[in-house]
Amino acid sequence: MDPETKTTAPDEATTQEPTTTDRLAQATQSLAEALVNINAQFESLHAKVDRIVAAIDEGGTTLQLDNKKTADLQKANQDLQAQTARARRKTLSPLVTTLLAKEGFEGDALIETPVMEKALAGLSIEQRIAVKAELARAGILS
Repeated sequence: MDPETKTTAPDEATTQEPTTTDRLAQATQSLAEALVNINAQFESLHAKVDRIVAAIDEGGTTLQLDNKKTADLQKANQDLQAQTARARRKTLSPLVTTLLAKEGFEGDALIETPVMEKALAGLSIEQRIAVKAELARAGILS
């Protein structure tokens, strides 16, 4: 056994150990940096997902509110239409009432168009138009 080899072999082993240790330390450091980057990306994506979920939740609430508003407006429209139907003019002028009475019609009964034409045959066109308009306004003309 050569005295030189005995001394050289431990030196080579000692020289290789720090190099391997250094490489492992660098690899560990690189992995730690990569883990920090991955965690930052995860947090960023998590925040974006939270914003999307919040926006969807708000959109659903808004849609429910819009549906409720629509239903309320439709109900208000129906109520107004019912009020309009009740508020229609049900009385006729004395001239129209007299003309209808001569033909045998009384009250607020609906009058069919052919019967009304027969009753108004003796009037001028302007008078017929005026009588028809008044009957339509009163809701008696069908």
